[in-house]
Amino acid sequence: MRKAEENRRLEELDKQCIWHPFTQMKEWQEETPIVIAEGRDCFLKDIYGRWYLDGVSSLWVNVFGHGKKEIDDAIKSQIDRISHSTLLGLSNVPAIELAAQLVRLVQRHLSPSSDGAEGATEKRAMPLLSKVFYSDNGSTSVEVALKMAFQYWKHKGAAGRNAFVSFRHGYHGDTIGAVSVGGIDIFHKTFEPLLFKTYKAPSPYCYRCELGGTHPDCMLGCLGELENILRAHGGEIAALIIEPLIQAAGGMITSPRGFLAGVRKLCTEYGILMIADEVATGFGRTGTMFACEREGVVPDIMCLSKGITGGYMPLAATVASEEIYRAFLGDFSELKTFFHGHSYTGNPLACAAALACLDLFEKERILERLQGKIRLLEENLRRMAELEHVGDVRNAGFMAGVELVREKETKEPYEWAEKMGWRVAYRARERGVFMRPLGNVVVIMPPLAIGEENLARLLDIIRESIQAATTS
Repeated sequence: MRKAEENRRLEELDKQCIWHPFTQMKEWQEETPIVIAEGRDCFLKDIYGRWYLDGVSSLWVNVFGHGKKEIDDAIKSQIDRISHSTLLGLSNVPAIELAAQLVRLVQRHLSPSSDGAEGATEKRAMPLLSKVFYSDNGSTSVEVALKMAFQYWKHKGAAGRNAFVSFRHGYHGDTIGAVSVGGIDIFHKTFEPLLFKTYKAPSPYCYRCELGGTHPDCMLGCLGELENILRAHGGEIAALIIEPLIQAAGGMITSPRGFLAGVRKLCTEYGILMIADEVATGFGRTGTMFACEREGVVPDIMCLSKGITGGYMPLAATVASEEIYRAFLGDFSELKTFFHGHSYTGNPLACAAALACLDLFEKERILERLQGKIRLLEENLRRMAELEHVGDVRNAGFMAGVELVREKETKEPYEWAEKMGWRVAYRARERGVFMRPLGNVVVIMPPLAIGEENLARLLDIIRESIQAATTS
């Protein structure tokens, strides 16, 4: 009885004190919240002892499952040394070691000769990514990149380059700079008066092409529209920002082959910096270490977070080219310093977790073992595509989305207020799977280390839940 009372107390305290992200709190107040008490492997356990398969990797961050001993031990060992000291005027051992590993990792994987490169750009045009700037999360890594690109052009004597190019349906975080380059109206429209100038290029959303084209007959017309923007406004554009291969929060929108390489080519041709937001796609999510690797693309700046610590601690890294870094070098009096930083920049505990995470990628051959699971996922996606109210299935490696529609032939969507994606999620929850949709898109993004048996179970439950929710 005392345990039951304690559980109710926690549920009430949650409703009294916590304002949850991306949550309509009026509805939350009317529900019984799931309160997580424990995690093991790919499962979450609530305060009542019920277990749930973690179908979204605790919001796309978990790589190796919960309670991974090697990461636990790395954090505990670092606590015995020091938990935090500033990176302003000091350095620390884990931050140095991690930066060196990240630079080696990025340079090894991002080159025309990288394994799996499908459309490599010319080697002579490639930047050398060599400098790591730490921050705390995906949004801040993007803020760093935007400010870096803006100030770079100031130092180069091109003060008029104040604008950015991004893509409709894009998402880069929730801080003001990141929202400015975002393209999801339902998230971003409210804040429009606060935002700075951006140019929006068409999304490579082949299922609902805004240009009315059909791939591959369209010949990537969206690239042509992007070039029109660059041609007309290139002199005022500091950088372009893109989620390589897949627009995640926009609805798991996958770009057709060659699109990413085409974007890189246009940025090079028009002398515009390219920022790759690999916050969601980095660290194996698309089947290679980085999404850019798939088309042999090297950006001028790369944003990393989420899986960098295996889902353990907040950490982000903005990796910049040597060319950009050198533009900030000068005498103290020249004020070329990059005036940006965070209290927990380069936190030793987070960096220790990230180092353990990178070691595990090698030790457990995560990318190699992932390939069979991607094939299993794709087989199941094809089965889901046959369902009456599934309009489209799409994936980039181990990131997948299932778009639900009222009418398959016309692609008529369900109204937002119908919460069809959430109806599927609630059905899955009853079957022991936690998932979080994006509107009418069911997101499938489990930890990379999930076993094939649990993956098959997860996919079966998602298919059953779609069938039940859309036909009830």
